[in-house]
Amino acid sequence: MNEAAAFSEDAFLGGRLRLRQPISGHRAGHDAILLAAATAVRPDDRVVDLGAGVGAAGLAVAARVGGLALTLVEIDPDLAALARHNAAANAIPADVIVCDVSGEASALTGAGLAPDSVDVVLMNPPFNDPARHRRSPDSTRAMAHMSDSTTLDAWIHAARRMLKSGGALTLIWRADGAGEVLAALSRGFGSLVLLPVHGDVGKPAIRILVRAIKGGRAPLQILAGIALNPSPGQPNAVIEAAMAGQGTLPLAPNESQGERLR
Repeated sequence: MNEAAAFSEDAFLGGRLRLRQPISGHRAGHDAILLAAATAVRPDDRVVDLGAGVGAAGLAVAARVGGLALTLVEIDPDLAALARHNAAANAIPADVIVCDVSGEASALTGAGLAPDSVDVVLMNPPFNDPARHRRSPDSTRAMAHMSDSTTLDAWIHAARRMLKSGGALTLIWRADGAGEVLAALSRGFGSLVLLPVHGDVGKPAIRILVRAIKGGRAPLQILAGIALNPSPGQPNAVIEAAMAGQGTLPLAPNESQGERLR
């Protein structure tokens, strides 16, 4: 298959971000852009996107707030190559590291992600339960979507290790796994803020977005949920602005003031 047939060039953030990605296999979509819109950053922050794929979430954050020191971490070398291409094509400075987030800590340290060195981590870990979801025959897609009992703990441990005290982790996960997320974040994180994401108004949440602070002590907050598909004739202005890259979600309300939630 030639390159033109193997990849598509897709527009995100209302066309301000263009990404090359595989036509088949793992593709960036709503989850990545929602994660980006929920991630509060400040200029000069050191920001790491774990499991970056083709770079959608991390590059969307950097397209919104300039001056970041951005690192994209991806286990698959082909996706990492696409992330490197996408960063250059969008004129967004970014380091791209090929590394297993759940592997040995020394690998991340050796790649420049030393302990207590990062201001913000965002991540979209594999979260489908193999006991309830059929594994994709595409190995890249399966790697990106399927988790096991250790996946979440390993990714959160990696984030906790590299974050500075007071640094922020933002992640997206399936809504029925909220208990797993809260348990994993109970070790070393606090000041949790949880935002349920519903597909349709009146139906159970399908995703949760979570913001946690390393060493934070504030009590858990659960925000009013948002719906991707609002009632007919009633567009969700918050979602529309987030998907267009013109606004953030309620997890990042103080970004313009340069505040770090604690």
